[in-house]
Amino acid sequence: MPAITLPDGSVRRFDGPVTGTTIAAAIGPGLARAALAMKVNGALSDLSRDIAEDAAVVFVTRKDEVALEMIRHDCAHVLAEAVQELFPGTQVTIGPSIENGFYYDFARDTPFTTEDFPAIEAKMREIVARGAPFVRSVIDRDAAIAFFQAKGEKYKAELIQDLPATETITLYTQGDWIDLCRGPHMRSTGDVGTAFKLMKVAGAYWRGDHRNAMLSRIYGTAWRDQKELDAHLHMLEEAEKRDHRRIGKDMQLFHLQEEATGSIFWHPKGWRLYRTAEQYMRRRLDEAGYEEIKTPQLVDRVLWEKSGHWDNYRAHMFLVRVDEDEKTLALKPMNCPGAVMVFGQGLRSYRDLPMRLAEFGQDHRYEPSGALHGIMRVRAFQQDDAHIFCTEDQIGAETVRFVALLSSIYADFGFPEFRVKFSTRPDVRAGSDEVWDKAETALERACVGAGVEYVINPGEGAFYGPKLEFVLRDAIGRDWQCGTLQVDFILPERLDAEYVGEDGMRHRPVMLHRAILGSFERFLGITIEQYAGRFPLWLSPVQVAVATIVSDADDYAAEVAAALKAAGLQVVLDTTNQKINAKVRNYSVQHVPVIAVVGRKEAEERTVALRRLGSQAQEVLPLADAVARLGGEAMPPDIARARGATTRPA
Repeated sequence: MPAITLPDGSVRRFDGPVTGTTIAAAIGPGLARAALAMKVNGALSDLSRDIAEDAAVVFVTRKDEVALEMIRHDCAHVLAEAVQELFPGTQVTIGPSIENGFYYDFARDTPFTTEDFPAIEAKMREIVARGAPFVRSVIDRDAAIAFFQAKGEKYKAELIQDLPATETITLYTQGDWIDLCRGPHMRSTGDVGTAFKLMKVAGAYWRGDHRNAMLSRIYGTAWRDQKELDAHLHMLEEAEKRDHRRIGKDMQLFHLQEEATGSIFWHPKGWRLYRTAEQYMRRRLDEAGYEEIKTPQLVDRVLWEKSGHWDNYRAHMFLVRVDEDEKTLALKPMNCPGAVMVFGQGLRSYRDLPMRLAEFGQDHRYEPSGALHGIMRVRAFQQDDAHIFCTEDQIGAETVRFVALLSSIYADFGFPEFRVKFSTRPDVRAGSDEVWDKAETALERACVGAGVEYVINPGEGAFYGPKLEFVLRDAIGRDWQCGTLQVDFILPERLDAEYVGEDGMRHRPVMLHRAILGSFERFLGITIEQYAGRFPLWLSPVQVAVATIVSDADDYAAEVAAALKAAGLQVVLDTTNQKINAKVRNYSVQHVPVIAVVGRKEAEERTVALRRLGSQAQEVLPLADAVARLGGEAMPPDIARARGATTRPA
């Protein structure tokens, strides 16, 4: 007689094993219509599964976040059925849900193309309209292998053969179509809805191994309703327009080439943007009480073994063998051990704490070629890294300071909105559970003190400590994880960092690993896409283009350019014989924020006509007024605050 506890605390009792479908119907017809699945004692389950013992049950409806993942999972099954109906002889392999959608890998002599999509999507809608129930069955391992082999599905048979002996083998049937799947599923194919779209095709090796057969992978996206789908497709259109690789080329900021895979060739304009961001960060860190250090690029493996990175990060490290010294050196993938080495020089006192050591550290990490993406994911990058050595009692205050600094910096770059994930201990980690309990408790208390609201991100902490991950929301609604704050009791112990306390005894400091931008390269890629290349004036690598209408104004235009440069602005002077409309188009493509137009009249009256990017209007100002105004607008926000300037960057 199972007792079912519902979310409101009420309890319903049943005479024997009961399905979620029956429970939902007993509660009311509205829930019976809305429920897609259920959570039984926190575990997601089909509504059709029996509950034989007392349990806490929560029903999943379409509005719940977990329903979106189920829609995508079930949509992958609908895709696979559609493909096999339309293209007999095609073998199915695996088809998971992924972020924003799903994919399914197919074995077929002729790879799919996007030209196949209309027919496949039409068949998928037909299958959804059938509303065939998802029916779960448990099958003996040998019988399952024989079943799929008889169907000519060798990939499914291989998957079953490789499953652990303890694994329960389950099949799901939707109408006449059957697939190997752990589940759970919604009630029927009708619950998938029609808010889906096939997006692209790609090749994929079976099980990711290049020695195996090449499969044809179809990607799709699926949402709760058409409104969500339309919003996602619009975001993708916007993302394509904002692609930092295209904008970087148009603005002549950087390029990449195979001879330096994963590294960036910065052009003068791009490097100017980079240095502007770096100089801004240096000023902010100086103001916040950080001291900057610089540590070596190549470090003996002995240090990485002591720190634990060799065991936990070896696959991502570039190594150099020095035969003369019989040593193996590694290009540093992170800056933490170097900071401990600096802290460890000389005897430290509790009076020195907190010690905030910042480093704009150049790091190298091996990323597979297929994972590289423009300047967003590279092998060589710089971090705005810092390590704060403090006492346990200082963790809270340092967290408050850090969150305030991070919030201000993000706002200055145009990201006023962010959220926080609390990443807890991973399965593979250093240190005892007692140390992890202490670190996680300290970080939780620090979050309360800093007023930080967070969501738990289970198992995603660093191998040496829990961390906060700061996730930006950009102009078109995409999330980007950038900043981090990590509490580390382990590395100071491993690398023998210590200070003399007020009691005259030696103690281990706590090490707070923190970054705000994270990788400079990635953050600048995000910023390029945030503004679609139309940077605020203080960030723009070229702030003003002085363009002449007639050659008679060349000398005056040179004077205007010199005056703007003297005010600290980045200026280009264009006295070519192109027509002014062509010049305006050229600098608009390059996203130059201001074009100062100079003709015969402006030269005679000593004025300039200012045209802003994206506007047809012109504002004519005396030269001195134009220089003063643009100089104020181009002032970095931290300097503007310090000077009490009222003119904000455009």
